[in-house]
Amino acid sequence: MAAASSRNHCRGCKLPFCLISREEKMLLKLYWTFVFLVFIASRCLADDDHEMEEFLKREYSLFKPYQGVGSSGSSPWELMGDVMVTTDQVRLTPDLQSRQGAVWSRIPCHLKDWEMQVHFKIHGQGKKNLNGDGLAIWYTKERMQKGPVFGNMDNFTGLGVFVDTYPNEEKFIEAQKKRYTPRTQRIFPFVLAMVGNGSISYNHERDGRPTELGGCNAMVRNLKHDTFLFIRYVRRRLTVMIDIDGQHEWRDCLDIPGVRLPQGYYFGASALTGDLSDNHDIISLKLYQLTVFRSQKEEEEEEEDVITIPSVDNMELIRLGQGEEGMSGIAVFFTVLFSLLGCIFLIVIGLVVYSHWNESRRKRFY
Repeated sequence: MAAASSRNHCRGCKLPFCLISREEKMLLKLYWTFVFLVFIASRCLADDDHEMEEFLKREYSLFKPYQGVGSSGSSPWELMGDVMVTTDQVRLTPDLQSRQGAVWSRIPCHLKDWEMQVHFKIHGQGKKNLNGDGLAIWYTKERMQKGPVFGNMDNFTGLGVFVDTYPNEEKFIEAQKKRYTPRTQRIFPFVLAMVGNGSISYNHERDGRPTELGGCNAMVRNLKHDTFLFIRYVRRRLTVMIDIDGQHEWRDCLDIPGVRLPQGYYFGASALTGDLSDNHDIISLKLYQLTVFRSQKEEEEEEEDVITIPSVDNMELIRLGQGEEGMSGIAVFFTVLFSLLGCIFLIVIGLVVYSHWNESRRKRFY
């Protein structure tokens, strides 16, 4: 009877589940509960990418076939300097000396969160360190102003992201009769970002080091595959990434929180050549509006804290972290070693002094 009742109990269920014990059933339920909680937690802790929706904004974008660019007043883009538009690219400068060119948006951007994807190409006849000077992507208050900063004005107001192809600082270091430390020496081309408030000058001799937010090396010259630059501004956080290896993968370059950029500025791209030269080509500039979830408290705080002048929170800490004259690994090792030896020496001296004092103290009682 017991066996029959057991079979009747299992008739309405799947056999594998009926063969396990009650304890195993409880463990299985706990396991799936744990998996479910982990899944929910991972969704809650997901980064901003999973909370965003992006929309291409054509009025702020530049891509083929470049209809009306430079020849029509109705085009949202305006050309300046030696720039040339072909069927394949917008060439900011040809591979000739002392040229500068730029393309600027005519429409100010009032987006709160945005992402710019830049498809570009830098190539020329010059060999390594015999080419220059580089190109820049801008989001600034001013537009259509020629100048020494990659073809744009100095003391700009807003954001500049530079692809610097020539190491001017090497000449500066040689003139000062100094040497690079392994930590401070850079490999060019180099990508860096700077935020200006209208009174900060770009130091051309130092390749912008005194005012940079950060950067990374990027070997972008004379490549056969496509090269891309990614600039994202979300929740007052600036992120720059590059895709230059032909693997269709973004590589981190810099990520800085607390970057305050006003709305209503203009996007642009510019380039400059001097005694050395390169072709600086823009294939496309694609701007995406990002829809980012914000709590009511965050929205109220941003409405109260209206940004009128570009700035960066904790800029002094960023500069301190970069450590212009940082120590090498060997120097750090010996510094730590001698510090430990010094501590051990002080402890030994302290023990000797304490033993002598304790011995003299005991003698006073005899």
